[in-house]
Amino acid sequence: MLSLSGITKTFGGVAALRSVDFDVVPGEIHGLVGENGAGKSTLMKIIAGVHAAYEGEMRLDGRVVHFASPRDARAAGIGMVHQELSVVADLSVAENVHLGAQPVGRFGLIDWRGMRLGAAEHLAGLGIAVDPRARMGDLSLGLQQLVELSRELFSGARLIILDEPTSALAPPEIERLFGLLRQLCDAGKSIVFISHFLDDVLAVCDRVTVFRNGEAVATEACAAVDKRWLIERMIGAGHEGLEESYLADIPLHSPVDAPVVLAVAGLSRTGAFEDVSLSVRAGEVLGIYGFLGSGQLELARALFGVLPAERGEVRLDGRPVRLSSPPRARKAGMAFLPESRRLMLFGTEPVFKNVTVAMLRRVGLVWLRPAVERGIAGRHVDSLRVRPPDVGRALGTLSGGNQQKVALAKWLTHLPRVLVLSEPTRGMDVGAKDDVVKIVRGLRAQGIAIVVVSTEPETVLSLADRILVMKKGRVVRTFADEPVSKDRLLEAA
Repeated sequence: MLSLSGITKTFGGVAALRSVDFDVVPGEIHGLVGENGAGKSTLMKIIAGVHAAYEGEMRLDGRVVHFASPRDARAAGIGMVHQELSVVADLSVAENVHLGAQPVGRFGLIDWRGMRLGAAEHLAGLGIAVDPRARMGDLSLGLQQLVELSRELFSGARLIILDEPTSALAPPEIERLFGLLRQLCDAGKSIVFISHFLDDVLAVCDRVTVFRNGEAVATEACAAVDKRWLIERMIGAGHEGLEESYLADIPLHSPVDAPVVLAVAGLSRTGAFEDVSLSVRAGEVLGIYGFLGSGQLELARALFGVLPAERGEVRLDGRPVRLSSPPRARKAGMAFLPESRRLMLFGTEPVFKNVTVAMLRRVGLVWLRPAVERGIAGRHVDSLRVRPPDVGRALGTLSGGNQQKVALAKWLTHLPRVLVLSEPTRGMDVGAKDDVVKIVRGLRAQGIAIVVVSTEPETVLSLADRILVMKKGRVVRTFADEPVSKDRLLEAA
């Protein structure tokens, strides 16, 4: 159906793709894996018409094509669902399904009844049971993703590119998505499935292509390979610790002799979490795991005052503290990286300004000149292996993994007592995750108490010394001083 040969793409003289060959056949789910910056997204944006300038040839149904815009690609039957959903939360499901193509009557007015009936028929045909009149923002993230997928199909797409479609879904939602994708392929549609979740790729895809350093290094049938095969081609040797979190039991060891830095008792917030008690010691990483909607993400926000708790007590170094706002939490010695980098980083600003923004109040604005900021940022960029190592580069041009390193660098000049990390490796490839793991372990070695909150079992397993499992807003299981595996975590949640 689709064939690309010799695709080369450069940005500012730097090659993002080097003579890449790639193809998709009708009725196939083709997986795409690789490190951040390996070239996956660049290739997909060429297919989707986002990048029009490139070398090489693309053929669709045997004919040479060159899309000058996403509109051209959509007209040819190619759609893309991005990791950050483009649904409009305040509009109805029907309006989102018909977004940009609302049916109109003879007087040019929107045919609301026809829109609802059309959306209901289309969704029902895909096995999606949802009221077309429902407000989009009231749906679960999984249903929102299915509705956006249906919109691409409604537009007539025959080839759909899915970017990290399972990154925020619970296992039942993932199963429903996989069932829908299989149904679409049986009907002759084709899917490109980009994901850092290797289990998902192997579970649903027919073939998988591995990218590394701008090249397509291997393509194989998923039935013929396993996770270790993928990891070896994605990141090579030297990442044994990370591989263990994907493939084996992990022994947990907590520093029981270290002093307790953070102690929480009976923390509650209506509709989010209830009666949560925990403690974190100096030089310890406490992992908090649960499916999306279990309350752990809201708990992380509460520990930094973003979403203040209504009841309960928080003690820092034995002293009661009131974390009613982020400034109060920061002053008490807390630091926080939210699950969305957009909430704390400035994509159009240079790297050095993003690194130093958290310390301006502490050091004062009088002496902190750009040259000083660059020097501070440069040291962190080197130590954290941010790529490319250019502190003057706009942050938004970096890959997601490197942006996360910059987010961590914000707190490294003046180390906090407690660092709360919410989904610190979300949307990252295994290589970038390995870098974050090393950074967090280095902070742990400096005596910082760290809380890692995630819906990704691999993230918690690769970082934590002790693990709490949350379900429906409550802590339901604790793993400490024992081996634990991904299967046991999933079973507990």
